[in-house]
Amino acid sequence: MTCTLNRRGFLTASAAMAAAFAIPRAGFAQPAALALQATTRTLDIDGRAATVFGLINGNGTPGLILDPGQRFLLDLTNDLTEPTIIHWHGQIPPNAQDGVPDMPMPLLQPRETRAYDFEAAAGTHWMHSHVPIQEMQLLAAPLIVRRPEDLRVDRQEVTMFLHDFSFRPPEEVLDEIRSGKGHDEAAEAEMSQPAGHDMGSGMAMNGMSEMSGMSMPGMTGMQMDLNDFDFDAYLVNDRTLSDPEVVRVEKGGRVLLQIINAAAATVFWIDSGEVPGRLVAVDGQPVQPLPGTRFGLAMGQRLDIEIDLPAGGGAWPILALREGAHERTGLILATAGAIVPVILGMADDAAPAFDIDLAQEAALRAVAPLTERVADASPMVMLGGQMQPYRWTINDRVFEDRIPVTAKTGQRVEIMFHNMSMMGHPMHLHGHHFQVVAINGRRFSGALRDTVYVPPMSMVTVALDAGEAAEWMLHCHHMPHLASGMMTTFAVSA
Repeated sequence: MTCTLNRRGFLTASAAMAAAFAIPRAGFAQPAALALQATTRTLDIDGRAATVFGLINGNGTPGLILDPGQRFLLDLTNDLTEPTIIHWHGQIPPNAQDGVPDMPMPLLQPRETRAYDFEAAAGTHWMHSHVPIQEMQLLAAPLIVRRPEDLRVDRQEVTMFLHDFSFRPPEEVLDEIRSGKGHDEAAEAEMSQPAGHDMGSGMAMNGMSEMSGMSMPGMTGMQMDLNDFDFDAYLVNDRTLSDPEVVRVEKGGRVLLQIINAAAATVFWIDSGEVPGRLVAVDGQPVQPLPGTRFGLAMGQRLDIEIDLPAGGGAWPILALREGAHERTGLILATAGAIVPVILGMADDAAPAFDIDLAQEAALRAVAPLTERVADASPMVMLGGQMQPYRWTINDRVFEDRIPVTAKTGQRVEIMFHNMSMMGHPMHLHGHHFQVVAINGRRFSGALRDTVYVPPMSMVTVALDAGEAAEWMLHCHHMPHLASGMMTTFAVSA
């Protein structure tokens, strides 16, 4: 089955908002399982046709939205010509339904259908193939589970689904990255660069005074590696800034941006420009509102940003800036009759590196933090590797030679991620939500997450309560790093 998305002009009426990425709500009544297909699509990217993968619901559009209390009751059909398996990123399903090859379920074969049934975790999440080259072919989609308050509040939900994209086969991209030819030396940034932590003028940095000065000493002048491949395009909802999605909004209305970084190897800054926002959730978990105009997110992470639009009409670009580079993408919020600006895909100035001193992470506070407990186990997970030879490891081992992180069900575990490499790593743990509780040894009560970014030569400690007795994946969400072996397991026993 092939779903074709043609190149479109700007939206001219509010009804047109349901174009490519307006995800249909599933109704409260759910007598039967929802349908989802892994299939192929044809996109128009800057005037060039591209055949990609996708996850298409029964209404023919990408992804799913579930209402409060609705179970994740789903039949997934593989309409591809190759095996696949889908991971429900941010959900806590039974281990057998987690979506990792042979852990324990095998790949879903072509024309095969597999049933899923579990309690859905609320928040902005996503789903994607756990075969790296397939995720790089856009086999991913939003998965949003609403809370009761989402239905009560008067605000418009706008999903921003971010991707990096190459017209070349992903196998070629990975080969070039591994060879070092895809690495742009000019994209390296100094560790001491301060501009990466500006989250907007006038921002009230919750907790920043107490958390200041946490960057590792002695790093001035040392360089971190950024952007080990220059992709052909950077997408929001399958489109570039040459033909951006224009979302019709109301004058003086409130918008909730549900932003998902589904990119294979790109960290982005979200820049709201003239309209300040409030960061209200990360990885689907509510945080105390954090004001600003620029917030960053690494691969696998999500941001919910609330924006109050001006009472007068207008058009407001919401841009995603590639860290350490000039490329950008985005969409435009516009009232009826507003003049929509033309925005180039290349900015005059390069965006800074993301959160190298963890200032953004240190400012976040969970609305409902974990109950205080003494840790039963405190394993250290060493993150290592280098660009040449291209090898990325956990505890100096690749996946095939891994030594799992172990725990028993119900134990409070504090995992310290210690990054000894010169590249940042977004670390994702399956089947659990965790709380950030320390940065470079300084304790605080931070955000609940499922994916945490660990910059070069830094330490981030997360706390969690070990769940179902099973092997759960623990890995870097930078796809070339994962493909090179930067993953292990969190082995929970009864």
